[in-house]
Parts: sequence; structure tokens; C-alpha cells
Amino acid sequence: MFDKSSLQLENLSAPKGSKHPRKRLGRGDSSGHGSFSGRGMKGQKSRSGGGVRLGFQGGQMALIKSLPMIRGFTARNHKSYQLINLDQLMVFDSGSEITPTVMEKVGLIKNSNKMVKVLGRGDCEKPLVIEASRFSDSARKKIEAAGGTVRELM
Repeated sequence: MFDKSSLQLENLSAPKGSKHPRKRLGRGDSSGHGSFSGRGMKGQKSRSGGGVRLGFQGGQMALIKSLPMIRGFTARNHKSYQLINLDQLMVFDSGSEITPTVMEKVGLIKNSNKMVKVLGRGDCEKPLVIEASRFSDSARKKIEAAGGTVRELM
């Protein structure tokens, strides 16, 4: 065990090499940091208040602005849907209630926890009760025209 008496506030000190003296700029040429004070001679970065903002690339299109144009970029707020068409839903019996879990069991979608959007390809001949995250306008009209109901999940 160690001696507790040596671990006292007045005995503590910073590790060797962690403390550096402050660099005093503009205090004569003999200090090594005189005349131009380590800023070089002319230019934007030598002036008082001079310099450029973070990410500035000399007027070239900055990387942060050009990233969304690059192939394969996906925005952080992008929502991806699993797409189902009406003609795929015609395998169900008339009047049946279709939810994402039912669609997953049949094999129409891969994951019932992800969002589902119903699109209007094909015709809806049966009255169906369909639950999904989103519906296209044409799909909604065709389902309601056949006597079915539409429920949007939030």
C-alpha cells in the first residue's frame, strides 16, 4: 500500500514537460518572436482580424457543400420506404385486414418495422383494409373506390 501522507494538496505538482512558458509575441527581435510575431510577412492571415472561416478552401467549392452532389450520398433526414403495389396485394381475400406484419409473413416486404408505402400500380377489385405508413394518391382512390379502407400508421 502507498503512504497517504505523501498524497497531499501541497505536495502535488504537474507532470514534467506538461507546463510550457507563455509565448510572448512582439517583444523585440531578440525574443525570437519580434517584428512579425510569428505571422509571416504579408497576406490575409498576417492582418489583425484576418484569416478565413473553418472549411474555407480558397474560393474553391468547399467539401461540405459538394458532398451532397457526390454519388452515394444519403441525407441524414432521408426516409426510405418499402414499396408495395396494389396488384401485389390482390393475393389476399376480400375484406381481410392487411398490416405490415401480415405482408412480412407472406413475403411481400422484408422487415415489418420499417416504413411501407402502397403505390397504385394495378387495380383493386376487392374491399381491403390496408395499414401502411404512406399511400400514393392513386392507390388511396382505387382502394376506397373498391369499398376498402386506408389506415396510415404514424
